[in-house]
Amino acid sequence: MLRTWVSLAVLVAGSTGGAFALRRRCERTGRGRRFFRHPTATTGVAVLTFFVLVAVCAPLVAPYDPSAQPDPVGLQNRPPSWLHPFGTDLYSHDVLSRVVYGAQVSLGVGTLAMLVALTLGAVVGAIAGYTGRWIDAVLMRLVDVGIAVPRMFLLLMAVALWSRLPLGTLIVLIGVTGWFGTSRLVRAEVLSLRERPFVDAARALGARSGRVIFGHVLPNAAAPLIVSAALGIGHVMLLEAALSFLGIGVRPPVASWGNMIADGRDLLTIAPWISLVPGLGIAAVVAGWRVLPPNQPHRGLRLDWIGTVLVTAFAVLLVYPLIMGRETRTDGEAGRRAPWTGSPSSSIPAKRSASSGNRGAAKP
Repeated sequence: MLRTWVSLAVLVAGSTGGAFALRRRCERTGRGRRFFRHPTATTGVAVLTFFVLVAVCAPLVAPYDPSAQPDPVGLQNRPPSWLHPFGTDLYSHDVLSRVVYGAQVSLGVGTLAMLVALTLGAVVGAIAGYTGRWIDAVLMRLVDVGIAVPRMFLLLMAVALWSRLPLGTLIVLIGVTGWFGTSRLVRAEVLSLRERPFVDAARALGARSGRVIFGHVLPNAAAPLIVSAALGIGHVMLLEAALSFLGIGVRPPVASWGNMIADGRDLLTIAPWISLVPGLGIAAVVAGWRVLPPNQPHRGLRLDWIGTVLVTAFAVLLVYPLIMGRETRTDGEAGRRAPWTGSPSSSIPAKRSASSGNRGAAKP
């Protein structure tokens, strides 16, 4: 357990120090100064860096196997303690281990699905904006139809066709149903870029339309893509969590923040930490994306209160075991609640044999 605490402390210090080091380095350029002059930029970068490092270093941070069920009776719904900083769930899983490995799934699904959506949206928007005429009209009508149909309805319809979706198929489906807004943003940017002198120069040199679109126009339309990516990753993570909560996304035994919340929805009054910890993780990551400068619509808008809320949620997530307090054990529970050993406790069969012996003795 000491390794886990040391790893978390190193990751917190590394993410915070890395964010400040990146800020000092980027302040040498004009773009870097414009990015980090927002009061919440450093906080957002630090929080996102922390969760990315946790996902990458999951084998070092997680104290136990996320799928292990050592004692389904004795270690069921245990409150936070030194051995289990975020407690255990209904199936005696260690919540911290599942949150750490769930970060890999949630962040991975959000990033890969957003890459699929960005690729499709950028290609369709660039072709529609550059070519114009009937191609633009047809593509934009398809985009209008895609925006008009609810995204959740499309995903539920796809799930109805396959009883159990693989993780790769789920990523592709989320990405294919989320590129419509990006294509409109890119099209609007390309409509202005295609009249620029450098585009006319490329045409005069004999460059084909494909080379002009992908070699000159699309690289200069990166601004809407960055905004769409920063907004979209958080939205995709929420969508994946909602699908997993409904039981049609990532399914157990694979750990995901969405299905972890679903596991504890009936135990909020008894074991709130099962759903609270992954919920705080989702809130912190989405807020970290939201407070980055590309997502702030007005340059002069100060979002100090968002940074305060983000830091508070991040602090609660880290010191949650201390808030819950140390676990109290009575003498009667000491034998039943054995420490985590990685294998089922031998006290359960003994109890069963004792109880069966009592029933046999009661018979005449």
